[in-house]
Amino acid sequence: MKSDKTFLAIIPARGGSKRLPRKNVLELNAKALISYSIEAGLNSKYIDKTIVSSDDKEILDISSFCGAQTIKRPDYLANDTATSFDAILHTIKNIEPYDYIVLLQATSPLRTSIHLDEAIELLEEKNADAIVSVCEMDHSPLWSNTLDDSLSMKSFLKEEILNKRSQDLEIYYRLNGAIYICKTDKLLDEKSFLLKNNIFAYKMDRESSVDIDEEIDFKIAKSLMQ
Repeated sequence: MKSDKTFLAIIPARGGSKRLPRKNVLELNAKALISYSIEAGLNSKYIDKTIVSSDDKEILDISSFCGAQTIKRPDYLANDTATSFDAILHTIKNIEPYDYIVLLQATSPLRTSIHLDEAIELLEEKNADAIVSVCEMDHSPLWSNTLDDSLSMKSFLKEEILNKRSQDLEIYYRLNGAIYICKTDKLLDEKSFLLKNNIFAYKMDRESSVDIDEEIDFKIAKSLMQ
C-alpha cells in the first residue's frame, strides 16, 4: 500500500480498574498486558507513532521501556467518569497533527500488527473515513430476550425462530474493541469513532478478539497464548 497518510496509535491506560485491579500491568506470559498493544503499534508497517496516555507512573514507565512515547494524563481525565475519547482528545491537543487516529485498547493482547496492517489496508481499499474491528457473536442474539421479575418465558423467542437450528440463523457481529481507526477531522467533528457514514468493518476471529475485563478473560487469553 502506497500512501502519504499519517497514522497515530493511541493507547489509553488508566491505573485504576475495579473489576480486575491493575489489569494493564498484570503479567501475561512474562510481559505486562499493555506491552502487547504497544508491540502491535510499533510493529505495524503503517503506524507512524505509538503513544500511551496514562495517569499512572508504573504504566508510563513500562510503556517507555517497551518503546512507546508517553503522555501524562491529568487527574481529571483519570476518574471513573472520564472516557477514552477524553484521553484521546487530550493527546491530540498535545502532539503534532496526524491524518488518522488509531485507538488500541490495552486489553486486547491477541490483536497483532498484522491485524492493524490489514485494517489500514482495508481503510485504503474502501477509501473509508473509519474502520472498526468486529467478530462473530458467540451466540445469536435472536436466542435472547429480557426477563421481568416474574421470570416468565412466554413469547421469549419469536415464532419464526422457535424451530430453527442455530446454524441456520443469520450471522451477527459485535464490536470487539481491538481496533478503531478514524480520520482525525471526522473524529473531532463527530466525537466518536463510530461515524455516521463511510465507515466499514474489519472482521477478526473470535480468538484474537479476547478483551480482558475480568479475571476469566485474563485466564482465557493466557490459555490461548500458551
